[in-house]
Amino acid sequence: MAARTARSGPTGKGSLVDRFGRKVTYLRLSVTDRCDFRCQYCMAKQTSFLPRAQVLTLEECLRVTRVFVELGINKVRVTGGEPLVRRDVLWLLERIAALPGVGELVLTSNGSQLERLAVALRQAGVRRLNLSLDTLRAERFQAITRVGQLSRVLRGLAAAQAAGFERIRLNTVLIRGGNDDELSDLVAFAIDRRIDIAFIEEMPLGDPGDRRRSGHLGSDEALARLRENFALIPSAETTGGPARYWRIPGSPTRVGFISPHSDNFCDGCNRVRVTARGDFHPCLGQDAVIQLLPLLRAHPADDRPLREAIVAALGLKARGHDFAAQDGAARVGHFMSMTGG
Repeated sequence: MAARTARSGPTGKGSLVDRFGRKVTYLRLSVTDRCDFRCQYCMAKQTSFLPRAQVLTLEECLRVTRVFVELGINKVRVTGGEPLVRRDVLWLLERIAALPGVGELVLTSNGSQLERLAVALRQAGVRRLNLSLDTLRAERFQAITRVGQLSRVLRGLAAAQAAGFERIRLNTVLIRGGNDDELSDLVAFAIDRRIDIAFIEEMPLGDPGDRRRSGHLGSDEALARLRENFALIPSAETTGGPARYWRIPGSPTRVGFISPHSDNFCDGCNRVRVTARGDFHPCLGQDAVIQLLPLLRAHPADDRPLREAIVAALGLKARGHDFAAQDGAARVGHFMSMTGG
């Protein structure tokens, strides 16, 4: 069955359905490959960033998002690199939030810029924040990020809460020998601040080097360790992504697990990604890609070629990936910083 777009209703809104019958409603848009951190699992130590001419302009980002929304996308997550290092990104966020059909605008950030931008983000229409935080130890934080300062991120988190963001989620990558002795501390930190936390199995993207081959830490093992200190009750709640949540009695905090290795969630995948250079990835776990940037610039006043390319590209969306069979070696060439996660 080929990918198809089904149109209904007077507005001409459509729905994106892939060849396996999965409805796509969630776009992750990377607005930059640049970041002020150099996290070990996200990019190479020596990274060359894209020239400006090869990056989507903010106007092109808005145009791509609008076409996706017209095709049925109702949730947009803006990512990077670090999206808040992109100049004038608030201009884009305001306009995405105002698009008819966008039910939720979310931002993923490393937190480095939140202290100065939290209020403006709230005013722009961002309603949820995911904040990357892999450790509560300053020296370890600097080692993982290579250049980051934990204190700056914690001030950013406090600023986001003061600005009125209620549903903040910490994203913590599980690193055996790197932060696995802090899992309970991180959950306690989230409970104290009445925010959520999600533990993410590290994905084999890019050249992993020897560090990743030290051993994969899976969600089941992490959950077992946490249950030694917390009463965790499984929940059917969802935020529209792949996280599976557990509740802690007496606390609003949810503990999530995103498990691309141990609990493949591809059957219900509703997500696609567009990178900062306009590469459309129907699946994060595969290298299949359609380049949208040439279409945008070849047809500046006609969205039809862009729309047709998006619909056709859903035919490349794989049934699933199998990271568990990769034995720690990367089978996908792109780094996480290139796709926005």
